[in-house]
Amino acid sequence: IGVMKMLKKKQWIAAALCLSLVFGGCAAGGNEDKEEKPSEQTEEQEAPKKPAYQAKLDVIEPAAYGNAEGLKLEKGSYISIIGKGEEGQYWKQVKKGVDRAAKDLNVQLGYEGKDKIKVVYSAPAETDNVDEQVNLLDEELSRYPVALGIAIVDENACDVQFDLAADSEIPIVAFDSGSDYQGLMATVSTNNSESAQVVADNLGKELEGTGEIVVVANDSKSKNNKERVNAFAAKLQESYPEISIVDTVYLDALDSWQEQIAAEINAGTYALSGEPTGTALSEETQVDPKSITEEQVLDYVLKKHPNLKGVYGTNQVAVKALVEGIERGEREGLKVVGYDADEEQLQMLKDGTVDGLVVQNPFGMGYASVIAAARAAIGAGNEAYVNTGYVWVTKDNMKKEEVKQMLAE
Repeated sequence: IGVMKMLKKKQWIAAALCLSLVFGGCAAGGNEDKEEKPSEQTEEQEAPKKPAYQAKLDVIEPAAYGNAEGLKLEKGSYISIIGKGEEGQYWKQVKKGVDRAAKDLNVQLGYEGKDKIKVVYSAPAETDNVDEQVNLLDEELSRYPVALGIAIVDENACDVQFDLAADSEIPIVAFDSGSDYQGLMATVSTNNSESAQVVADNLGKELEGTGEIVVVANDSKSKNNKERVNAFAAKLQESYPEISIVDTVYLDALDSWQEQIAAEINAGTYALSGEPTGTALSEETQVDPKSITEEQVLDYVLKKHPNLKGVYGTNQVAVKALVEGIERGEREGLKVVGYDADEEQLQMLKDGTVDGLVVQNPFGMGYASVIAAARAAIGAGNEAYVNTGYVWVTKDNMKKEEVKQMLAE
């Protein structure tokens, strides 16, 4: 009896298997043309997410300066990067780019501990201080880096040090602002002439091709500021001849303005507040030109031109100085354009205080300056000019993806 039960059980299992094969075969036959494919959505979800800063490296031209591949620096190599300042969002972004490039170099080379490439960012405590930057340059050259990058405050101030660097076979790369020194290995920067023309074109359209404007530049010594002033003026003259630049103020060269203002105050034809008396001040009460502040100079210039339609600042310092001057003078309706965009300036765009800004790529600039220095150190060759990109930003386009990527921290 036990044997019979076992045989019946085996027959039942065999029958069940046959049925499953039949129905399974039918099911398979119904889908024989449908090849299983991996889900594209799953692949996208599993793909590694790009870091937020990658978009700032992707716009660098040539593209080789947006990555650290193939740069076989010796273990323990030292690269020095000297900026124009330490404070402010712009220079902090430059430093972040420098630090990222240093990290990428070490990852690519597999260097750890004492073998790591060392990249140090330093800058004057007082932004744009020429003497302090030259002293820093002397100190860094005495450390014999394999290469050095510098954002040149005064394009004529560093030639002696550059000659000494050449004698010591230390290659020099410029970034942010260069010079005409023939021995520079590369210049890494915004296309200042092109971007200044973009500013001029947008302001020209805003003013419908006519009106008076004032230009304020942060300094008179750096090459990038000179390019931004000259290219802006040239574009207006070419495309908007009925727009006139009635005054240009350099914030590092206010002596002549101070003397002019003091002379008018002392003659009784101008007053820092209220209306002038028309009566000359006594010798004891006369104003010393050196006591006239930057704010008072800008107030004077804006007040001097009651028909002013617009203003242009060549960097964030100049833009903010202009906005503050306009607010002090309670001027309305002036179009404000310029460069750079920290949190305060972005808020000015949002509330309509500022009409448009060229936003640069300081993170990419810091990164590419390290890569250019590394290339110079190993004799890999460099492009004479590395373009780190920029974008024109207004209240209307701030939320566009390509703009948001450049604004992202």
